[in-house]
Formats: sequence, structure tokens, C-alpha cells
Amino acid sequence: MRFQISPTPAIFSSEALGTLIQHCAFTSNSLRKCQQIHAFVVTTSSIITARPFLYNNLITLYAKSNSVSDALLLFDTMPTRNVVSYCATISACSRASGYGFQAIGLLSKMVSLGLRPNGLALASLLHASSTVGNSTVGSLIHTLVVKDGFLNDGAVTTALLTVYSECGRLLDANRVFDEMDNNRDVIAWNAAILGNLKNGSLKNGLRLFCNMRRTDLIPSEFTFSMVFSAFRRIGGDCRNGEIVHGLITKLNFVVDIPLQNSLLDMYCSFGNLDAAINVFKEIEEPGLISWNTLISGYTDNGSADTAIELFVELRALSCDKTRPDQYTYAALVSGIASLPGSFFKYYGKPLHAQIKKVGLFCNVFVGSTLIDMYFKNQEPESASKVFDSILHRDEVLWTGMIVGHSRSGEGEQALAYFRAMAMEGHKLDNFSISSAMNSSAELASLKQGEMIHSQTIKTGYESDICVCGSLIDMYSKNGLLKSADWVFSRVKNPDLKCWNAMLSGYGNHGDAEKAFKVFDEITAGGLNPDGVTFVSLLSACTHCCLVEKGKLYWSEMVGRGLVPESKHYACMVNLLSRAGLLDEAEKMIVESPFAEKLPELWRILLSSA
Repeated sequence: MRFQISPTPAIFSSEALGTLIQHCAFTSNSLRKCQQIHAFVVTTSSIITARPFLYNNLITLYAKSNSVSDALLLFDTMPTRNVVSYCATISACSRASGYGFQAIGLLSKMVSLGLRPNGLALASLLHASSTVGNSTVGSLIHTLVVKDGFLNDGAVTTALLTVYSECGRLLDANRVFDEMDNNRDVIAWNAAILGNLKNGSLKNGLRLFCNMRRTDLIPSEFTFSMVFSAFRRIGGDCRNGEIVHGLITKLNFVVDIPLQNSLLDMYCSFGNLDAAINVFKEIEEPGLISWNTLISGYTDNGSADTAIELFVELRALSCDKTRPDQYTYAALVSGIASLPGSFFKYYGKPLHAQIKKVGLFCNVFVGSTLIDMYFKNQEPESASKVFDSILHRDEVLWTGMIVGHSRSGEGEQALAYFRAMAMEGHKLDNFSISSAMNSSAELASLKQGEMIHSQTIKTGYESDICVCGSLIDMYSKNGLLKSADWVFSRVKNPDLKCWNAMLSGYGNHGDAEKAFKVFDEITAGGLNPDGVTFVSLLSACTHCCLVEKGKLYWSEMVGRGLVPESKHYACMVNLLSRAGLLDEAEKMIVESPFAEKLPELWRILLSSA
């Protein structure tokens, strides 16, 4: 809308000016035009200073122009304010980022003047309460809702259950929803389902969806997107997802791209790549999110070669909207990291060069996947170069270096990165602490381990199951079995790592009977022993020369369907050789898949001959 300020201003009625402002609010959201209209109103009206009507419309116009600061300034300079003035300003503040507390503050002023907010203002105030995460204010507004009779206002009650959901008060949110009775529209159902999903109550969220289907309401695209997300998070198989997908087809539903992306993500997470590619083909113009979801799906399911083909196809599009971003490259690098060494040499470094070319070599997200790729392919020096090239490093990047060096057997480097991470003030998490503790255990560095233990207590991770397992292992390998047992006794529900650490400690220090007792407790507790468990058992038998016991545990391991690895063969060959059963030891080597690959087995035999 065009207008010019006349050099000889005419006098307009407040109704005419109000109509002009409302028209502009619907047709334009330009701040410059808003300011022009404000100036035009001031220069052409002699009654604006007397009535709040035009001020209220200007506040709404400023809010629509995303200039809440100007709306608040105008509100503060108003000579007189009515209920609409407060409600319009509250609504403006609640919709803008960072103005939630101002909206709540206006409520207290409003109530002190004896003014009562309307339904729109109450809904806006509840929205502001959820954005600032203050459920106490939400509860106070709830009392106003009840007192002023707005419980039958669907918009208000939906906003009320949303604020309880956002603040983690799921029981209150569900209670509000249950009391809505016949005022539930699709938005209310979506808010209730979303609240349950956000707070981890996935099955109840899906139950609400089933209840919604028993009404006459037709779910929206957002409803179905939430349902597919819930199926993905619950896991299992994708039959329920396929049923809901069939329902969409049956309803002749117009599927938008966000819903198609949710479908795509669900099928990829279940490993149903055939269904995923069919959904992808139905998208008329797949955006980068669709491409990234499909590429990640293939890499996560061990088909990195197909993901690379998709990446080549994506690059060939030559479109700004589908230009590969950090998530595309991170997914590809993660997939290549899991491929055999020959694939890494063929794809890994060329992809790293491409990342440098597009300017993402300093990206923390991409950098963390590159570091992981190089460590998995025994190139710690290349991982260090990637780390050094990134200036702004976060906790994930530091932890990646600590974990990588620890798993590569480079304990000293892992501990050096751990110390540097702490000195730079980064937050230590359970992964970094556990990996540093593992390095201390491998180096048999008791002093270093005790220092990390103190860091564990300081950071509040002394009850973390992963950290406790590493602590037990560290004390066991340093011969402090009483300290290891003390840590173990404080773990409420020890996992297999904790049990294995105790078993290994007793076995390596010659207390085979206690090691066997720990194994009995593992099986009695319903845990399934793994390869590490049997390595420790066979090692305990070797230390005490218990041949028959060793043979018994070997048979049990095979009977449980575990495939013996090189460490298991090394323990058994050592046990048989020490007992003078050289023919049996030689036969075991010859019949093993490591007869030609692992000379260490023959060295063990010859050293006992």
C-alpha cells in the first residue's frame, strides 16, 4: 500500500485511521512502513492522544513487523491504557524471542490495576511461560483460567497443557487434556501427543494417537510425523509404522515433505531401505534433508558404498538448495570409517580433500567424524592433524581424541589430551573420564588413576556405570583388589563390564576360586558372558595351571555360540603347554584359523618345549 504525507495534513477520524492500520497489518510487515504509518497518524490526528484505540492497533502493527521494542516503547508512552492495550502488548511479547519475562511482568501490572486478561492474552502468557520454562507462573495463570471461566476455551487449555509439558510436568499436562472433554481439536491432540513424546512417554503418546483415531477428527501431517518419530525411537520392527503408512494412503492424505522425511527416517532407522528408497522416489523435489536422511540410512545400515553413489548423484544436481552440507559429509565419513581398509584408502582421504575444498575442514561436527575415521583405520597422526586444524574445539572433539588414543593403545597420549581438556576448562563427561581411566589401567599408573578418580567424584560421575567399570579395572590391574571390590560394592546394578573387571582382577592375581565364583554370579544374575569374560577365565586357569577347568570353560564358551578369537587360543595354548600337553597344544594351533596368521601361538608352544 502506498501513501504520502500531505504538506497540509487533513484530519481523519480515529475509526478511519484504525481501519488504515488494520489494513496495513494484513498486507505488510515492513518496519519502515509501520513507522511511516505511525508518523502519518500522529501528524493527521488530533485525537490520538486522547484515545487508546489507535495506539492498540499500532502496537499490533509493530508486533507484526517484528519490532517488539518499538511496541513496548509505544505502550510505555501511552497516556491511557485499557485491557486491549495490555493484551496486545502481552501477545506481542509472547510471540517474540527473548521477551517472555516482559509479557509475564505486564500481567502483574494489569492485575494490580483491576484489569482481567482475555482468552488470547491468557494463551499468550502461557506460551511465554513455556518459553522461559517457568511452570510456577504457568500454575498461577492456571488459577486465573479457572477463576475467569476460560476452561472451555480450547486455545487457552491447549496452551496450558503445552506449558506443563514443556516444563516436564507430564501428569499435570495429561490431567488438563483429560478435562478438556469435547473441546479437543487436532491442535489439542497434537499438543498432548507431543508432550508425551518429549517427556519420554512414547507408548502413552501412541495410545493418545489411537484414541484420536476413534474420534471424527482427521490427524494432520504433524500428527503422523510425530507418530513415525515415536516408532523410530521405540525400535523393534516397522510393522506398526507400515500400518500407519497404509492408513495415510487409505485416507488419500496429501503428504507434505516434512511428513515424507519422517517416513523416510523411520524406514531408514529400521533398516528397511527398500521402503525408504520408495518413499524417497515419491518426493517430487527432494531437499537436502531428504538426501541426508537417505544417505545416513545407508551408512548406518552398513551400505556406505551405496551412500557414496547417492552422494555423487546429489553433487551432480548443481543446485544451491541441495548442496551437500556438514551433515552430508559427516554421514559419509562415518560410513567410510566402518568399511574395510581398502575402501578407506580409496574413499576416505579423497573425501577429506573434498571437505577441505568446500571449506568444512574447520567444522567441529565433520571434524569429529574424520578423527573417528582415522583412528579406526590406525592413523592416529592424521587424526591429530585434523584436531589441530580446528580452532574452536568442543567437548566432543576432545573426547574423540582421548577415546581414540585409548583404544589404539596409546595411553600416554590419551592422558595428555585428558589433562589438556581439563586445563582448558572443558566439561569432562563419562566417556572422557572412562577412557582416561582405561589408559591409566593399561599403563598400571596408580597415581594417575587415583587423580582421575578424584576428578570423577568432583564431576559427579562416581555412580556412572561406564566410569565404575573403568575404575574397577584400574584398581584391579594395579593389584588393589580391595579398592576394586569397594567400588564394585557401591554399584547398584553392575553391568557385564563391571563383572568382567572383577573377574579379570582375581584371575590375573592368582585367585582363581574367586574368579570362578564371580563367573557363577554372572550367569546366576541372568547376564550373558562375552568373549572378554572367557579370556579372563582362561587366563585364571593358566595362572593356576587348572587344565581340566580350562577345557570345561572352553567347551562352555563354544556351547554358548561364541567364536574363539586369538586371545582365547593364546590362553589355551599357554595352559596346555605349561601342563606339558604339547601335542594337544600343537593340535589346537593347527586347527585354529590363526595357525599362519599369528606366529605368537607357535612362540608360546616353543617356549614351553
